[in-house]
Amino acid sequence: MSKKYETVIGLEVHVQLSTESKIFCGCSTEFGKEPNVNTCPVCLGLPGTLPVLNKKVVDYAILAGQALNCDIAEYSKFDRKNYFYPDLPKAYQISQFDLPIAEDGNIEIETEEGIFNIGVHRVHLEEDAGKLIHEGSIDKSKGSLVDYNRTGVPLIEIVSEADMRSPAQARAYLTEIKLIMEYLDISDCNMEEGSLRCDANISLRPYGQEEFGTKAELKNMNSFSAVEKGLEYEVKRQREILEDGGRIVQETRTWDENLNKTISMRGKEEAHDYRYFPEPDLVPLEIDEAWKSKMREQLPELPRKKYKRFISEFGLPEYDAEVITGSREMAEFFERVLKDYDDPKNLSNWMMGEFLRLLNENNHNPFESGVSPEALAQMLIMIDEEIISGKIAKKVFEIMYNSGRNPEKIVKEEGLKQISDEDELENIVDNIIAENPDAVEDIKNGKDRAIGFLVGQVMKETRGKANPGMVNNMLRNKLMD
Repeated sequence: MSKKYETVIGLEVHVQLSTESKIFCGCSTEFGKEPNVNTCPVCLGLPGTLPVLNKKVVDYAILAGQALNCDIAEYSKFDRKNYFYPDLPKAYQISQFDLPIAEDGNIEIETEEGIFNIGVHRVHLEEDAGKLIHEGSIDKSKGSLVDYNRTGVPLIEIVSEADMRSPAQARAYLTEIKLIMEYLDISDCNMEEGSLRCDANISLRPYGQEEFGTKAELKNMNSFSAVEKGLEYEVKRQREILEDGGRIVQETRTWDENLNKTISMRGKEEAHDYRYFPEPDLVPLEIDEAWKSKMREQLPELPRKKYKRFISEFGLPEYDAEVITGSREMAEFFERVLKDYDDPKNLSNWMMGEFLRLLNENNHNPFESGVSPEALAQMLIMIDEEIISGKIAKKVFEIMYNSGRNPEKIVKEEGLKQISDEDELENIVDNIIAENPDAVEDIKNGKDRAIGFLVGQVMKETRGKANPGMVNNMLRNKLMD
């Protein structure tokens, strides 16, 4: 790959806030309702209606700004962004132009290339538009329908600085933004439902040049993978044009998953004139220190800080810490188990193995399963005390997950207690030795692997309940002395 050109990327992330009602009216924000049910004269923009600001929306925006290390404005206002779209019934959008609620922030991200600090230019509030549903293919359109349920749903738009220099950094930034919003519990960030949407601006410039190159804007990407793939394609496309002596055209493009390429949507040689002017029906926002302090007290420990603490305090490997702090619920569950169980690494192994497998299969978070933190701690202690084997523990755990039963009761009622009685085990071991003369001969001829075979036969005979350490020692004492 040519090193002649430097990639410059900035992201605009729209986050739907998880309020029960819309930003300027009392309509529900519930997803999946019948079309045009969650509407009223206000969000439909009917004459004579007036918007009323939802305070919870402002609270959430302040939290987001603080979590992104932004300066929260003491004075902020709303503006009308004028343009006509079929899914925007007022023919203008209430947004924020020159006085956003938060500015000048930053977040830390990490990729294989290293650790980077990415600037957050601004965070502003706005209302969402509706949704167009197109009938038929693009070339044989039968028309379009409009669902206004989403109109007026509260959004924050997080605009980064153009600080990212690779698609991998862009993906890491987007991942961190999503994690932060989920930790704040202000959005479910469900990309499939449109709760998190991302547009990207990408350009190339010769190394050493300060001026940005001509950018392309990528829109309508519905997954982190699509964002990264779209940007990777654009780097290649723009580089080839420049190296052939061509000129990049400023335009809006989209990632086509089927074609595995970006395609042009429309030209964008000049910026739109949205004719912003102050929203006359809403008074400006004045956010005093008391309001800011109240919201700051509600900030949880954020994912990047928690990740570093799990490494330093619990001695977890970086990979384990990344997985465990990858969701707020997972990290909280982990720490609650550690109140009763003091082996963080063994716990992380279980949570990233059996637990994560069952969570993914059932689309649960840890607190939606039948396993409580106290019960998991109890089961892990039973393994350490050799009451049950690791193999049996997997069976116990699955029963716990599906039934919510206590591990001690499961072991007792299902007869799963580990066999550690020396006399009982010796009889079983002697029988296995007698039944497998070929393996015994292999061991006597120095083939140690055959020990594992005999251990497996004992475990099979006892349905996994034999103490594997004791069995191994018995076999070695009997056959290798």
